[in-house]
Amino acid sequence: MTATPGMRDLAHRLLTYEAGAGKDSEPIESPTLRVYEKLRQGLGEFAGVAGFQSLASRALTLARTEAPSLSAARISADGALHGLGQSLDEFESQINKDKDRAAEYAAGEGGIILIARLLGLLLIFLGEALTLSLLRVTWPGAALDDCNSENGRKA
Repeated sequence: MTATPGMRDLAHRLLTYEAGAGKDSEPIESPTLRVYEKLRQGLGEFAGVAGFQSLASRALTLARTEAPSLSAARISADGALHGLGQSLDEFESQINKDKDRAAEYAAGEGGIILIARLLGLLLIFLGEALTLSLLRVTWPGAALDDCNSENGRKA
């Protein structure tokens, strides 16, 4: 089973949003790592470190079946993601080539799949309302209201 188109679209939106926001910030982390860390922080407050680590590990395992490039990625005991990323300089050179696919270049297909899998698990375990609430609190400026949910309803 692959990550659903709705979750891939939502992951793409978040990565694109972070890619734009990352231009002003000092870290050289990839948008995938920034999205992941924000989810880790927000969900860690809600579910605890062990809860997030378990969810992230499962998401990574599921994502590896679709993206073998994630084979080097690891989730540590505190839930941190290691072995994934691309520098901001590499990302910006790709943005200049194709602005519509900026997040895909920054994250690679594996990054999109990983975030989509994590979002999909959140949707399963927390439900649509709580998942979207968490995302809106974490990304208040992102366009999340017009994304379609897995049931075909507007979120």
